[in-house]
Amino acid sequence: MDPITLRETTFRDGDENVDLSHVVTPLPKDPTPKDFTVLLVYPNHMMVNLLPTNIGILTSSLRQNGFTVELFDTTFYRTAERAPDEIRVENLQLRKFRLEDFGVSYKANHYLADFRKKVEECRPDLIGYSVVEDTWLQAVAMMETVSDLKVPTIVGGVFPTLAPQVVAENPDVDMLCVGEGEHALVNLCYRMWRREDYANVQNLWVKRGTDIVKNRIGAPISLDDVPFSDWTLFEKERFYRPMQGKIFRMVPIETDRGCPYTCRFCEAPSLVGLYREETGYHYFRRKSWALVEEEIRAYIDRYGAEYIYFNAETFLAMSNKEFDQFIAMYAKFRLPFWMQTRIETLTEDRVRRLEEVNCNRISIGLEHGNEAFRKKIVGKGFSNKAIVDVFQMLDRYSIPISINNIVGFPGETRGLIFDTIELNRELGSDSVNAFYFMPYRGTAMRGECEENGYITDESQTKGVMSGPIMRMPQLDNDELMGLVRTFSLYVKFPKEEWPEVRIAERFDEEGNRKFAELSKRYHERFFDHDFKATKKACFTTSIYRAPRRETEDILPA
Repeated sequence: MDPITLRETTFRDGDENVDLSHVVTPLPKDPTPKDFTVLLVYPNHMMVNLLPTNIGILTSSLRQNGFTVELFDTTFYRTAERAPDEIRVENLQLRKFRLEDFGVSYKANHYLADFRKKVEECRPDLIGYSVVEDTWLQAVAMMETVSDLKVPTIVGGVFPTLAPQVVAENPDVDMLCVGEGEHALVNLCYRMWRREDYANVQNLWVKRGTDIVKNRIGAPISLDDVPFSDWTLFEKERFYRPMQGKIFRMVPIETDRGCPYTCRFCEAPSLVGLYREETGYHYFRRKSWALVEEEIRAYIDRYGAEYIYFNAETFLAMSNKEFDQFIAMYAKFRLPFWMQTRIETLTEDRVRRLEEVNCNRISIGLEHGNEAFRKKIVGKGFSNKAIVDVFQMLDRYSIPISINNIVGFPGETRGLIFDTIELNRELGSDSVNAFYFMPYRGTAMRGECEENGYITDESQTKGVMSGPIMRMPQLDNDELMGLVRTFSLYVKFPKEEWPEVRIAERFDEEGNRKFAELSKRYHERFFDHDFKATKKACFTTSIYRAPRRETEDILPA
């Protein structure tokens, strides 16, 4: 990897020269119809209306081999008290939007009743659940609902990959996929259709009585061998997604898989370590831009795509040569697009050229504003000066920037959270996000949280907007929740108004009334206009810049 300095990554010499197409056998393709039905199940946070690439890819992989595929998607069911985006709008992270204007609405029935009806009607030969840790309990409820029907069940996704023992303990799980699922699921279906033993399929853990056959993980698939997503099983309303108040017919595109960075709160480094240990190969790899171009054209033709959501974890973790190739390719489309990246990957030349090809928004992960804490605890080593320098450069361009922050890290204090607020005030972004820290299984931080007594080994994570799950003596959860709801106010409002914001932290009658009042003021100042038309209005925090002093709650590493 050249010129963008990818320090503190998991790359080793020679990784960029590996051609996985010469390592992994291509996915089989035999579209001859087969009398075998797979029901794919997508437990999702309600109304998080972005099409899932994993379900789309698995649908294509199965259909190109003649298997019948059915789908059950929980997105439009009321599976929680509030939708994540509803909370984010209330917390002033997102502009208001109306999906109902595009025909999106909640389903009338309970998702478990409709799921059982679906299973009874389509009578699948295999049910496959794709889960992350946040949606695992939803999947458990679904499996229990149809357990008496005795349909073989497999669970895949990052959660069973990094916490296979937890998933395997569930009595309703017959198999789990540890690692990638394209080859594993197709090979499993062929074995089951032929009535052959499937206990030795690579990437699978298969229960045999009281024993579990634990097969090794195969080398990562070449992304140029992955078929384009097939979303024809999804309702037409699933294509509409909000982006800061506007609704687009949006499709996600996977340009790479994995992430080369080493953030300690994230599961990506564990996936890299798992694949390195099991296969000797680096998990992170990229799809060729020629194939991405073909995929974009296909989605425009098939689905009427009008906005591209590049769901790479660090989109610009690429060489200058690769970036040049991307720009040359995407200049043929210039559809508005979203991406997320890190500050180390941004240069003025890159930002200028991204603007030219209609980059609509960039999300940047700051996570924490205390430089020592961010390096030692979070695992991000860039300096505060580096991020301020990048944002001063971004100020010269029109691309709206969202900053992602995490609050409630293990050992964090109110003072440390205000270090994050203060740094955000220096940066002048269009929007700021404050997500609750979640100690996901498989991350470097999970064990530390258990050791410190903040959680138990049985603690289950939930959505990053749903509230904290840890109990820390130095930071009360009510205080943490108040800081999350007022985070944007502290970042954008002048300090003369901070006493009012402090009142709005409280979840009592006075606090709620004050928060409603300040929210109206926030919308009038920052959200009730188009960012690109009145860009400077979103950078008013620059007038608040003043010398600041970080908290001393954490000593430098």
